[in-house]
Amino acid sequence: MPKVNLAFYNNDWYNPGGSAFKRTLWHFFNVLFLLNPLNPVSGLKVHLLRFFGAKVGKGVIIKTGVNIKYPWHLVIGNHVWIGENVWIDNLVTVTIADNSTLSQGCMLLTGSHDYKQSAFDLLVGEIHLKEGSWIGAKAIVCPNVTCGSHSVLAAGSVATRILEPYTIYQGNPAVAKRERILE
Repeated sequence: MPKVNLAFYNNDWYNPGGSAFKRTLWHFFNVLFLLNPLNPVSGLKVHLLRFFGAKVGKGVIIKTGVNIKYPWHLVIGNHVWIGENVWIDNLVTVTIADNSTLSQGCMLLTGSHDYKQSAFDLLVGEIHLKEGSWIGAKAIVCPNVTCGSHSVLAAGSVATRILEPYTIYQGNPAVAKRERILE
């Protein structure tokens, strides 16, 4: 097995936004108010996210244990529900449209690494959840994925490509299983 010289690991091109002070301050507020299971007050979380630059609509519910990397890269529509222990690792923009649901423990991951490169280069890609999307418990949405309007990613599934509207996806990688019919 070839040895990898990690001295070449350099992703200086990536700019997370915000000053080092702002990122540090957010880290502490995230731990104290979003991740903290002793803070069930959703309204306070919404106000903090807005203060740190997130665009958040009305009627948004944020449960306990939620972890958000950079609020200034987050856009949340109206009447969105974010369940316990959701992780939004948004190195770049994550957009969550109106009436969407992020179930308990799901992850939205905008970053990965190029395993073919010895420097293990950082790769980033935006995530877009269209209106009425539902990401099931412990499901994962990978970089550069758009979840179509009213699509469903079943519990424990992994979305690695675009999810078509009104379709239910399941598995790893997630594949279309059936049409979502709303009554």
